Amino acid sequence: MAFRGCKRSGGEATDSDRSAPKAWLEALAPLGTDSNKPFLEIAPWLIAVFAQPFRILTDGTRSPTYYAIESVGIATGILVTAAHSCGLVSLTHTPSPMGFLNRILGRPSHEKPFVLLVVGHPAENALVPDIGRKSLAEISSFNDPGSPETGRA
Repeated sequence: MAFRGCKRSGGEATDSDRSAPKAWLEALAPLGTDSNKPFLEIAPWLIAVFAQPFRILTDGTRSPTYYAIESVGIATGILVTAAHSCGLVSLTHTPSPMGFLNRILGRPSHEKPFVLLVVGHPAENALVPDIGRKSLAEISSFNDPGSPETGRA
C-alpha cells in the first residue's frame, strides 16, 4: 500500500510533491526528509490516531466532544511514552491531506485523522536529527505568588 505523498515504486513524484510550498520544503531540508517514506512499509506498526470532535447518538443527532483535540494530543503523548518505555521507537507522520485514512481504514467521516504514528524497533543505521530545542525561559514564565504583579500578596 502506498500513501499519498510517497514516491511510487518507480520513483516518480506524486501530486503532493509538486504542490508542497517552497517554504515547507526548505524547512524540512535540514531534517533530511523528503517524499520518500520507506518506514511506512518497513515499520511493524502503523497506528492511525483519530479525533472525534462529536459523536453521533443513536437518534442520529450530534453530541459535541469537548476538548477532543487536546485529549487526543495528550493520549498520543502517553502512547508514545509507553512505546518508548517498551524499547520501541516512534515517529509521527502527518500526510496532507489525511482524509484518505478514513476511507482505507473504514472510519466514519465524523472522525478526523490526527496523526499516523509509526512504531517499531530502531534500525541499526537510524539517524536522529539534531533539532535544537527552545529553552525553558523561551516557553514559560513564572510569577512569584507574593509579588504585587500577581495580586496575591
